[in-house]
Amino acid sequence: MVKISVFLCLLVSVCLSVRASEEVKEMDQEVKETKEPEKKPDLKIEVVSLPEKGCDKDARKSQRLDILSMKYTGFLENGTKFESTDDHNQEFSFQLGVGQVIQGWERGMLDMCVGEKRKLTVPPHLAYGDIGAGEKIPPASTLIFECELVKIDNGPKPTNVFNEIDADKDGFITRKEVSEFLIKHSEDKIEPESEEHQKVLDNIFLHEDKDKDGQISKEEFSGPKHDEL
Repeated sequence: MVKISVFLCLLVSVCLSVRASEEVKEMDQEVKETKEPEKKPDLKIEVVSLPEKGCDKDARKSQRLDILSMKYTGFLENGTKFESTDDHNQEFSFQLGVGQVIQGWERGMLDMCVGEKRKLTVPPHLAYGDIGAGEKIPPASTLIFECELVKIDNGPKPTNVFNEIDADKDGFITRKEVSEFLIKHSEDKIEPESEEHQKVLDNIFLHEDKDKDGQISKEEFSGPKHDEL
């Protein structure tokens, strides 16, 4: 609908320009001078320290599909701590490169060796965007993580998650399909109409629905979507 509306507006402009050639020239000049979108800040990765041994060129380093065990503490830009593995007395484990964590972590945890410590400064578009996460992370927050890689394990090959979510197999994922998938695979009971569940869906579509048409195509989907992986 948006594309059609834009096309009709352009068509009307061209018709009017037959009677006003000077307006056409001015319009063309405005199009040429249209500013490029503002560049978003990139992820900042700082290596805080390396272990004395085990991090040379032959050492194993984290790569896509590895299972990583991490210690970390997360801060807002103002220094407020919002989460730490120290508070739970256990490490945080996840599989790298399959969409289990924010994009700032997917990129910021690559090529780490065990014992390495990093500081990640993650801009909003690589974290929780304009929605935020719960009560502790406000919308449009830049997040700072102090991380240490504790362990690297071989991870399983991921399943084709896109196909699992795409219930009607039409090549697109709808909000309803994502909701049903989350409810089916959650260990806890999820109320479909709850505010928390709706915020989760909002956040998913904020990051995955690149063209904002209300559905996620296979090209847009950042998680596992190939059977051969």
